Amino acid sequence: MLENYYQLPTGRVAALSNHSPFPPLGYALAEPNGLLAIGGDLSEKRLLSAYRQGIFPWFSAGEPVLWWSPDPRMVLFLDELKISRSLGKRIKHNDYEIRFDTAFHEVMLACAESGRPGQDGTWITDEIIEGYCRLHQLGYAHSAETWIDGQLAGGLYGVAIGKMFYGESMFHRVTDASKLAFVHWVQHLQAQGFGLIDCQMKTSHLASLGAREISRAEFSQRLAELVNLTS
Repeated sequence: MLENYYQLPTGRVAALSNHSPFPPLGYALAEPNGLLAIGGDLSEKRLLSAYRQGIFPWFSAGEPVLWWSPDPRMVLFLDELKISRSLGKRIKHNDYEIRFDTAFHEVMLACAESGRPGQDGTWITDEIIEGYCRLHQLGYAHSAETWIDGQLAGGLYGVAIGKMFYGESMFHRVTDASKLAFVHWVQHLQAQGFGLIDCQMKTSHLASLGAREISRAEFSQRLAELVNLTS
């Protein structure tokens, strides 16, 4: 049973202090799907603990930190990446450059400006940016970037632990620029022996690239194996 909790209309949610652990994933609400806990901080220790358990933060400015573990979970098995005919043609052009980890902060700012479909404002607050930039400095958070004519045209960022990558957000300023970064990043992860990309929630954009939903139980099982792989 939860000793410290918030009572919501749809159920109880764990209330975290900066030092309390996450509750078991089975305590996550069905509505809103996956809400597991409220509170705590965005320290490196907290964020890495969350990701290792399949939990991620998602909240708006002015709200406490909200922690999620939805069921089902949208993921991409790397060998299931789909490249459309038009994207395949675009990839073959030599008018762009792909870089990794050269503009992490700028990528986060650009993702914050883009927001998420159907959501007012941005969940990538200053607090989120500071937290993930610290993870980047420690070597856990990464960016993949598409550069065109010397300008950042699109990209993505996320977190890598072991052989698991957790995608956080994408943006584009030029058509297909985020997809170019994504395809090259997937190929890079494949070469490094990664097994799975967490895409969190279902979107038509991710589905078009080959991502699909699996149960929380399956996700947790695969996650437990991949986060402990080092070679």
